[in-house]
Amino acid sequence: MDDDHVALKSARGRWILAATVLGSGLAMLDSTVVNVALPFLGKDLDADMAGLQWTINAYTLTLAGLILLGGSLGDRYGRRKVFLIGTVWFALASALCGLSPNIEFLVAARGLQGVGGALLTPGALAIIQASFVRDDRPRAVGAWSGLGGVAAALGPLLGGTVVQTAGWRWAFLINLPFAAIVVLVTLRHVPESRDEQAAGKFDVLGAVLAALALAFLTYGLIERGATIPLVVGMVLGVAFVVLEKRRSPDALVPVSIFRDGVFTAVNVVTLFVYAAMGVVFFLLVVQLQVVSKFPPTAAGLSVLPVTILMLLLSARAGEVAKRYGPRWPMTIGILVAGLGFVWMSTISFGASYALQVIPAVTVFGLGLTAVVAPLTATVLATVSERYAGTASGVNNAVARTGGLLAVAAVPPLVGLVGDAFKNPPVFNAGFHTAMLISAALMGVSALITCLTIRRNVLAPEEQLRT
Repeated sequence: MDDDHVALKSARGRWILAATVLGSGLAMLDSTVVNVALPFLGKDLDADMAGLQWTINAYTLTLAGLILLGGSLGDRYGRRKVFLIGTVWFALASALCGLSPNIEFLVAARGLQGVGGALLTPGALAIIQASFVRDDRPRAVGAWSGLGGVAAALGPLLGGTVVQTAGWRWAFLINLPFAAIVVLVTLRHVPESRDEQAAGKFDVLGAVLAALALAFLTYGLIERGATIPLVVGMVLGVAFVVLEKRRSPDALVPVSIFRDGVFTAVNVVTLFVYAAMGVVFFLLVVQLQVVSKFPPTAAGLSVLPVTILMLLLSARAGEVAKRYGPRWPMTIGILVAGLGFVWMSTISFGASYALQVIPAVTVFGLGLTAVVAPLTATVLATVSERYAGTASGVNNAVARTGGLLAVAAVPPLVGLVGDAFKNPPVFNAGFHTAMLISAALMGVSALITCLTIRRNVLAPEEQLRT
């Protein structure tokens, strides 16, 4: 071990991992805890289906649009510092969400939450990459993925319990004590790190173009007949790509990191995988409450198998990928998760909790566990340490963008518009089609993984030198 890096098994290493898991887990938790509350806040705030979509997508929009800037800010000014600022910002925005008097206020507050998430999320992975010795990083990322996935999976469970006992507003207010713990642990145990070679001006124009492109695309997909916003979003997206090429290496997204084919491929896979997952997490717990008539707590409990599997197996999945390469664990895992989505498509009126809901979610959880740790570790392993924050930001932005666009596009595509969440037969038909679309997206992801991610970038350093 060198003087600048720590071992995962050391006391300090465990505290660093705990801080990063708690911080990023806070953002992951909120991205799913809200889903269970959607039917309740929709009725309380008199929102339609588009209002529910914006409740999810306002958060994802600012998170995806600004996460690249968040990674760059951390690399430049200190990853711990930006991580802490993001955590505090997130907590304050959560308080605003919990106090929302109407759906418009809630959507705006959710957008502010996403800004906080964009600051803290890339910092977590960058801190891991900069703090641990190289050979411990895949296992550290695996543990982070597993425990962070637990936070995401606990969201519907926690949300169901809170909504059923205290009301939907506490689905947001509960973030405040968790954020306080993150701040205390980080201040006490996490070392500061930054890219000492960082220079030049920030690509503010690039960040603005990326955020506006996503905003117009999302609006165009959610609001039926809004063709002009779609066209504007695509034009802005093209302008962003052109700008980044011209500004390299000072661009928000340095073009040089995409010269590695594995890095590019794994980000394409990320886009499709998280698009499918975004649709499932948005619709499943609503389907269980609106159509299958399960109470909020039972709907939240349905994802408990994912929690258990991620907790028990994600670190081991990182070790397997390190030994054999990420190609086959990811390919098989994606296909298994896709089978889980096909099984979910059978959930309907009078669904059996024991024979349909839990088995389908368990299959999905097994697949997801095999995918997340290798995918994340591969993204970080294909770039130099100085670009850790940027690479993490790119992959997180791609993941959030996939979920953002899918949640915007798929519900209207399958007929889930207007008051559909108040009409069980309509919602049921749309849900079934949406699950099959999600399964097809996973099939495409598996094919791309198998064909493009061929070399083992996670092998121990001495093997890479031989």
